[in-house]
Amino acid sequence: MSKKNEEKTAPETPEEEIAAAPEKADEEPAKEAAPAEKSEAELLNEKLSEANDKYLRMLAEYDNYRRRSQKERENIYADVRADTVKKLLPVYDNLLRAAEQEPTEDARKGMEAILTQFKTILAGLGVTEIEAVGKKFDPALHEALLHIEDEKYGEGEIVLELEKGFKLGDKVIRFSKVQVAN
Repeated sequence: MSKKNEEKTAPETPEEEIAAAPEKADEEPAKEAAPAEKSEAELLNEKLSEANDKYLRMLAEYDNYRRRSQKERENIYADVRADTVKKLLPVYDNLLRAAEQEPTEDARKGMEAILTQFKTILAGLGVTEIEAVGKKFDPALHEALLHIEDEKYGEGEIVLELEKGFKLGDKVIRFSKVQVAN
């Protein structure tokens, strides 16, 4: 057996060398392929890390989109509520004016009951009245329609409220229309 192995490994004639040459040719590219496989593995790792990076970025973008959409929905809801309440405020003004008139006692009590009910509904919606008379003028809450010169009032003090102002949370729905002392 050892002679057969030796004969196969060591060719003695040129024909045997030519026959053995394809086997050697197959072995050499295999040796060269090993370094190519490493670079292919590295390329696959790079592609995997790129795909993972894209996935993480897409996940972060989706999370940001979800948060932004939720915030927009909340803002839209608050804006719609504010617009609805704003349309109801002239009714409030008319009820208030009617209650201030000198009707019969029964009519006055009925108007006051309706006005109380309306105020309760507004409070349930989160609408609050803006305090004005006796407070310092704040352009973020009040709209000055008239100015008076009077020594008994301080600088920028609100003397008279012409129309009630309202807020929904921190958002001003309608500014208080006031008279300010200078």
